[in-house]
Amino acid sequence: MASRRMNGMAQRLIPWLLPVLLLAGWEIAADLGWLQARVLSAPSAVALAFWQTLQDGTLLHNVGVSAGRALQGLAIGGLIGFALGVANGVWRPAELLLDSTLQMLRNVPHLAIIPLVILWFGIGESAKIFLVVLGVLFPVYINTYHGIRTIDPHLTEMARVYGLGPVARFWRVILPGALPSVFVGLRYGLGIMWLTLIVAETISASSGIGYMTMNAREFLQTDVILLGVIIYAVLGKLSDTLVKLLEQAALQWHPTYARPRREALA
Repeated sequence: MASRRMNGMAQRLIPWLLPVLLLAGWEIAADLGWLQARVLSAPSAVALAFWQTLQDGTLLHNVGVSAGRALQGLAIGGLIGFALGVANGVWRPAELLLDSTLQMLRNVPHLAIIPLVILWFGIGESAKIFLVVLGVLFPVYINTYHGIRTIDPHLTEMARVYGLGPVARFWRVILPGALPSVFVGLRYGLGIMWLTLIVAETISASSGIGYMTMNAREFLQTDVILLGVIIYAVLGKLSDTLVKLLEQAALQWHPTYARPRREALA
C-alpha cells in the first residue's frame, strides 16, 4: 500500500519537475546577468508585477473583461456550431445546402478578415466578440457533424425497431453517441478562442489582458508582458480543465470515460 502511494505521488510530481527546473534556471540566469530584464524579466520580477497589478485592481479588471469577451464568443459560436452540426448531421437536405459553403468558409483564416471586421463593426466590443465567434464556431461544427455521421447505423436501426421516434432516437442514441466528438470540438475551440482573443485585444482595445500587455510594451515593461502571457496560459488551462471535468461527468456511461470500479473504491 505504501509503495503504491509513493508511486502515485511520484506520478503527480514528475510532470512538475521540468517546469520547476526551467524556472530555477531562468531565475539564476537573470540574477547572473545572462538575461537582460528588457529581453526577459526574471520570474521573481513577474511575480512582483503580478502582486502589484493585483493590489491596484488592474489585473482583476482586465482578466474579467477578457473572460467576459471569451465567454460571450464561446456561447454564441458554440451554439451556432453545434446547431449547424446537428442539422447537417441528421438532415440530408441541410447537409447538401450548407456543408460545402461552411467548409469553404472554414478554410478562410478568420484572423485574415480583421480589416473587414473593423469596417463592419468598428473597433468596439462587437468586433472582438465576432472574431471569437468565428474562431469557436467551426471546430464545434465539424466535430459535432463528424460525431453524428459516424454513429453506428445499427444502433439507430435497433432504436427504430424498438419503437423510438425521431426525437427519442436523437436524445437517447444520436446525441449521446456524438458527445465525445462534441467535447473534442469544444476543447479545440477553446484553444482557438484564446488565440483569437489575444489578437483581437491588441487592436485598439481599452481594456483586457491584450490591452494590458500592449500598454506595457509602450513602457518597456517586460515583466507585465510576460505576466499577460502567463495569465492567458492559465486561463486556457483552467477552461480546458473545466471542460474535461464536464466531459467526465457527462460521459460516465461511456466505457472510455468511466472510472474502473477498483479505482473508484481506492
